[in-house]
Amino acid sequence: MVEQQVAARGVVDQRVLDAMLTIPRHLFVETALQSHAYGDAALPIGEKQTISQPYMVAVMTAALELQGDERVLEIGTGSGYQTAVLSKLVKRVYSIERIAVLAGRARKILDQLQLSNINIKIGDGTVGWEDQSPFSGILVAAGSPDVPQKYLDQLEIGGKLVLPVGDQKQQTLIRIVRKSEDSFERQQMMGCRFVPLIGEQGW
Repeated sequence: MVEQQVAARGVVDQRVLDAMLTIPRHLFVETALQSHAYGDAALPIGEKQTISQPYMVAVMTAALELQGDERVLEIGTGSGYQTAVLSKLVKRVYSIERIAVLAGRARKILDQLQLSNINIKIGDGTVGWEDQSPFSGILVAAGSPDVPQKYLDQLEIGGKLVLPVGDQKQQTLIRIVRKSEDSFERQQMMGCRFVPLIGEQGW
């Protein structure tokens, strides 16, 4: 999976590739779908949510340019797979999931893998996690109609925000770097399709 779907398509961040090699993706999907866990596709995880395509996980993670000492906010814990990959690359992951059953399931798998540097909160991810901010990186695994102001506010100077922006059927992956207190650099990366970002500052 990592060699053929990720590295072969241009992801060169060796730390990201190594992290993905250590995380057993099949544990994060239902038993009936485990034979498809290493395919190049998103898969349903219940509650009308999905586990992202491996290539998209890699692209979004690499875009954060993680060095190892960061505190990162993830919006949409979902299956916990992206959370697990991030946990291998940073000091601490703060992850928010609005659906309690998914958060509980993810927590169980992450604990089973002995990934202890992860905080999961059930709540509205669109408003971020203010009392733990600022963050070195923010990764949003759901499509937003625009960039929520709360994410920009909770990003440290030099920090990076990666999120899909668009309508509910198609989005563009955006990377934003905070250059100063009131200056942000915005880059369009690629087309993508995610489940909607639901909440106060989303849909």
